[in-house]
Amino acid sequence: QVQLVESGGGLVQAGGSLTLSCAASGSTFSRNVMGWYRQGPGKQRELVATLSSEYATNYADSVKGRFIISRGSAKTVYLQMSSLKPEDTAVYYCVLKQSYIDDIWGQGTQVTVSS
Repeated sequence: QVQLVESGGGLVQAGGSLTLSCAASGSTFSRNVMGWYRQGPGKQRELVATLSSEYATNYADSVKGRFIISRGSAKTVYLQMSSLKPEDTAVYYCVLKQSYIDDIWGQGTQVTVSS
């Protein structure tokens, strides 16, 4: 069974930077999409960014120009976050999407941005 492990969350001041990492273990299909979602206090889970195995990207408007998603391999994905704002405070979740099977989610990592 595939498992995702996230790391890199923490506390940062507004304007600062953090990089999140996600690594998948187990067997994965070469054609896939990996990405990040987040859930802030009292809010619904929302898209942050995704990156397909064909290198197509998708970013939420709120993070365009500040966040960059990248792959180190077919089983790793990173989220470089800069110019962080208090509104970015959330639990960030890594996800692996593969056609016709259930999505795989990581456990989440907390990002807190102070003013």
